[in-house]
Amino acid sequence: MDLSVVVPTLNAAGTLSETLARIQAAAIVREIVVVDGGSTDGTTDLAAAGGARVVTADRGRGTQLAHGAGKAAGDWLLFLHADTSLGPGWTDATTAFMAEPTNRGRAGYFRLVFDDPHPAARRIEHWAMRRCLWLGLPYGDQGLLIHRSLYDRVGGYRPLALMEDVDLVRRIGRRRLVLLPADAVTSATRYRRDGWIARPMRNLALLGLWHLGVPARWLARLYG
Repeated sequence: MDLSVVVPTLNAAGTLSETLARIQAAAIVREIVVVDGGSTDGTTDLAAAGGARVVTADRGRGTQLAHGAGKAAGDWLLFLHADTSLGPGWTDATTAFMAEPTNRGRAGYFRLVFDDPHPAARRIEHWAMRRCLWLGLPYGDQGLLIHRSLYDRVGGYRPLALMEDVDLVRRIGRRRLVLLPADAVTSATRYRRDGWIARPMRNLALLGLWHLGVPARWLARLYG
């Protein structure tokens, strides 16, 4: 059960070390592939020091994730954001998922948890869980564990400027998505900066526009 962890980065020096520390010592991890989109803050040096193999790609999370998948050697792929650290029990949950042969036709994701005690964080986590269970829409900050055969079969990540995570899980399909019993602890920096109400509302608006057919490159301009 070879597992490659793919992490896209862009000026992620503030969070990357912790993200890598949670995964680099895990026996199930064959390699960590950090795909950098042009960082200028020492991210690539931190990645190399953290035991990752660093490759570069054109800026854009979809492009970087697709490139990292192409460079990864593992039979299983775990896509993880640079500001997300996996919580206790993630290795057991991942190992159990990969050990079940039928899961080669499924993909797993983790529970969203923010690194902030604010009550609004708990509300967003609650609604994120409902979104996943009701709509089958885990976001990229919850990680994505998928066998390469399924990844290739559904077409992998597309080079989108935004919504690359929604685009992929839609092609995987709700019935093939499995919640894993471990946390993806994600930085709340953007929510503290943009507002605990304003940012979720903007994300929801962008999701709605995406489903109405607005091109991802236009949405990226609104996202900022």
